Amino acid sequence: MPWPKFWSSSPPPTDTKEEENSLDHPPSNLISRISSTANTLRSTLSSTPQDTNGAATTSAFSTDIDLLTSISHPSTLLATALLTTTIFALTALSRRYLRRIPTAPAIPPAYIFPSTRQFTRSLFGRVTSVGDADNFRLYHTPLGRLALWGLFRRVPTDAKALRGQTVHIRLAGIDAPELSHFGRPAQPYSQDAMDWLTSYLRGRRVRCYVHKIDQYGRAVATVYVRKGILRRDVGLQMLKTGLATVYEAKSGAVFGGEGVEKVYRSTEEQAKRKGKGMWAAEKGGPKVETPREYKNKYREGGNATTTQGKS
Repeated sequence: MPWPKFWSSSPPPTDTKEEENSLDHPPSNLISRISSTANTLRSTLSSTPQDTNGAATTSAFSTDIDLLTSISHPSTLLATALLTTTIFALTALSRRYLRRIPTAPAIPPAYIFPSTRQFTRSLFGRVTSVGDADNFRLYHTPLGRLALWGLFRRVPTDAKALRGQTVHIRLAGIDAPELSHFGRPAQPYSQDAMDWLTSYLRGRRVRCYVHKIDQYGRAVATVYVRKGILRRDVGLQMLKTGLATVYEAKSGAVFGGEGVEKVYRSTEEQAKRKGKGMWAAEKGGPKVETPREYKNKYREGGNATTTQGKS
């Protein structure tokens, strides 16, 4: 069977003007060349005498040519481009919005914002346990019900399944009375604060705006929970009830901006004047020992077991 001319080792002469036009419109030129090649192959194969085996080979070859022609069709190329773009877009969206964060150290930097910047990302999830009067554990459920959490995707309830799968959250800007830790006695109202936070948050969905990861591997965050149609700042609510004070450490205090800190301090003063919670003891009695003063007292006492206490 003679070889087709376009398979010749020496390329056919080309017209310079035609070549320049092909450079200006390479996609359409490529498609026309593919179609021309396919048509030449068909005419060559149909004009060549063949035996039975040759006919079968020619038929298969002709099918391949038809496939090549269909692939080169503009509608096929467009559909392929759209499908590829869609796959890449869905993958990027999944990584950005649907990836579950299991622990606080695993929180990406994009979720952590200094107090001077505006929040654009947050952690949304369900509170699985309250460990102290100012911190809790969160099971991250990205996009919440929009991602079918609560319908086809469930938050684990047993401790074994939750191990290593929850984000430890520390409420930003407040300090609650200390429970008994490391051999130290519990502060007055510490159990009241613990009970209040547990009833207010446990099992509820909350949104956390993370400021930083502290030295204990916790995400220090401003936390909001919906009560009815209103969204409430959990730390601010604790200050209102008199079961927490504004955080008074020399360094590391974060509030989410000066405006938030002013609101927190004003709310604490109102709770003092009204004798709410721990401040009730100051009505005609001695000055209340704040959580910060309590922790400093034991640190200054030189008790080695207390220097590891979490603030």
